[in-house]
Amino acid sequence: MTVPLNQAIRVGAYVVKQHLLRRKRYPLVLMLEPLFRCNLACAGCGKIDYPAEILNQRLSVAECMEAIDECGAPVVVIAGGEPLLHREIDQIVEGAIARKKFVIVCTNALLLEKKMDLFKPSKWFSWSVHLDGGREEHDISVCQTGVYDRAVAAIAESKRRGFRTIINATLFNNSKPEKVAAFFDDVMEMGVDGISVSPGYAYERAPDQQHFLNRKMTKDLFRGIFSRQGKGSWKGKWSFNQSSMFLDFLAGNQTFKCTPWGNPCRTYFGWQRPCYLLGEGYAKTFKELMETTEWDKYGVGNYEKCADCMVHCGFEATAVKETINKPWRALAQVIRGIRTEGPMAPDIPLDKQRPAEYVFSQHVEQALTRIRSRKTTPQRDMADVE
Repeated sequence: MTVPLNQAIRVGAYVVKQHLLRRKRYPLVLMLEPLFRCNLACAGCGKIDYPAEILNQRLSVAECMEAIDECGAPVVVIAGGEPLLHREIDQIVEGAIARKKFVIVCTNALLLEKKMDLFKPSKWFSWSVHLDGGREEHDISVCQTGVYDRAVAAIAESKRRGFRTIINATLFNNSKPEKVAAFFDDVMEMGVDGISVSPGYAYERAPDQQHFLNRKMTKDLFRGIFSRQGKGSWKGKWSFNQSSMFLDFLAGNQTFKCTPWGNPCRTYFGWQRPCYLLGEGYAKTFKELMETTEWDKYGVGNYEKCADCMVHCGFEATAVKETINKPWRALAQVIRGIRTEGPMAPDIPLDKQRPAEYVFSQHVEQALTRIRSRKTTPQRDMADVE
């Protein structure tokens, strides 16, 4: 794990404080989506399937600051859409850093070199560049050629300027362990500061529904990947921007329940229920989200849409909580390493999960009605279309 020491200490202290206050549910990372618009149309993405009237909306700087203050999480991940399309993204980052938040901006890097002058290297700030594999795999994933090379060039420039730079990789059922391992070797040789990796979540609105992983396939894939660590061109350990317990979970060695409130999501629609991945409803305030969401209705074993999910925004907070609650287990896991052979931990049974509900179109229609009922002003349309 290569989370910066100052971040690990502050986040650890924050988690301990929540435990001492006996808070059952608390946020760890705020997922902030200031806009949905993107300059790519990836086949596995379910975040940009909106009418143009909604894609043209964005959260203002004031709305973003209100969300950061209201939530109180120590880490703010700014995603989208493509956040660098937001004309005020630098002000959003500056405002979050001024509040002593660790800020990670997720980007496909197509605009990164152009926009980099708007930002300054800081211990509070990181770029997270989307790379789903080597050149061929990534360009197929994003449905556009040349994106991998532009992202790699942006990573090199970011590192040259002194920015902390990580990559985030989403893996699907066409991922091959040997190719992913070689890709991890490559990004380590690029000098990235860490890797965030996650199995693809089966967005119901994604154009490509054929390549999402189920839980057994996820565990087999990650065991195959981790078994190849140190055996390729990069002889050392890969550096991950994630907890070792979460990575052990991906390899099938931990039985974790989802902690959806650990990564609450604020979008144009409001506070998204129950998590960053599922838009099953929206609350007007963070307090309303936390107090009125029927959390027990969601998660693996509770809801059909969650059945195959092993994504970081649901389980990383669980892993962190487990580390704080049972540090001896976490220490033993670190010493042991990620086991890639032998029996897997028991999984959560699915026989009592409730069937999926499909409510996306209802939320879109309600938003369109609100937009069309007021006179659109130029100030609301603050995205660079490039």
